[in-house]
Amino acid sequence: MKYIDEYRDEAITRHLIDEIRRTVTRPWKLMEVCGGQTHSILKSGLDQLLPPEIDLVHGPGCPVCVTPLELIDKAIALASRLDVIFVSYGDMLRVPGSERDLFSVRASGGSVRVVYSPLDALKIARENPDKTVVFFGIGFETTAPANAMAVAQAKTQGLTNFAMLVSHVTVPPALSALMESPDVRVNGFLAAGHVCTVMGYWEYEALARKYNVPVVVMGFEPVDVVRAILMCVKQLEEGRAEVENAYARSVRREGNAPAQAIINEVFEPCDRQWRGIGVIPQSGYRLRQAYAEYDAERRFPEVQAIATRESSLCMSGLVLQGLKKPNQCPAFGKECTPQSPLGATMVSSEGACAAYYRYARFAELQTPKDPTPKALTPNSEQSPA
Repeated sequence: MKYIDEYRDEAITRHLIDEIRRTVTRPWKLMEVCGGQTHSILKSGLDQLLPPEIDLVHGPGCPVCVTPLELIDKAIALASRLDVIFVSYGDMLRVPGSERDLFSVRASGGSVRVVYSPLDALKIARENPDKTVVFFGIGFETTAPANAMAVAQAKTQGLTNFAMLVSHVTVPPALSALMESPDVRVNGFLAAGHVCTVMGYWEYEALARKYNVPVVVMGFEPVDVVRAILMCVKQLEEGRAEVENAYARSVRREGNAPAQAIINEVFEPCDRQWRGIGVIPQSGYRLRQAYAEYDAERRFPEVQAIATRESSLCMSGLVLQGLKKPNQCPAFGKECTPQSPLGATMVSSEGACAAYYRYARFAELQTPKDPTPKALTPNSEQSPA
């Protein structure tokens, strides 16, 4: 396809990898922030094509994965109510709560529906005036504009039976928290291209200066990925720490102003719990007071008392912080599989554990990478969220 196939070109990809190999002189640990990019890297085999000095670790950029367990339990409690129609994107239905998931609620008779847009939830609310329709509003800054628009339209249309269970998180505070951690050793960040399409990359400039760490905005196709890695490696080798854009066909420094405007109108920053990580200050969105009537937790205050504990077997928190690879978890592929997941990183279509399982990265690489691999599978998927 025009404007897509050229970013999957094998010859260009190999040329860029060769340039990385000629440029790198020492080990560097780079974190791709987005879970969709993790899947792209593993599907294309880029993790095995890169020189051994480049260690790619996987960040907390999967919105399903970082949704806290207590919020999943709140969703399950709301979905179990007879007076509620619970509406969600499909990949949330199999995320395990403390005892069950949303699929099991639906199997038990709960009214749980899958949609592809928050505007679908408004339609359901109009069609069912005797029920409260609760939409599970998750995601990073990418999905925040559409969710904010849905709340704004509900208010404009006078829909009193619509509410949102909000679980929005934002990227820059999470990267700052990682750099503040004494355990995290990341030399450079590969920023999520779709988030930057909305928000731009100006927010990362202060982070790069403060922590002396390069940040390169990265796309999703093989050429996008290796070009961003090359740019990051060049910065590190030259002793620079700047923000650069390797996804210029979609991203501008200032981002999408109208999208940012609707986010700022409906949402305000707040502290947010991240699954497996903990509370990160000012790392999420909540509804502003002007839209408080659409906050599901305020409308159903009984769910605010729900508290939970993570599985002791699941290492997803360490995976999300880039401290462990999924195949370093003793439960990976054994007690934890896509059919019987212990954590969201194995369930989500953007989860790192799901990517390792799907693309057969069961064994840790113990030998140097083959400098002349033969196969390169073009990527055909791009993360939507």
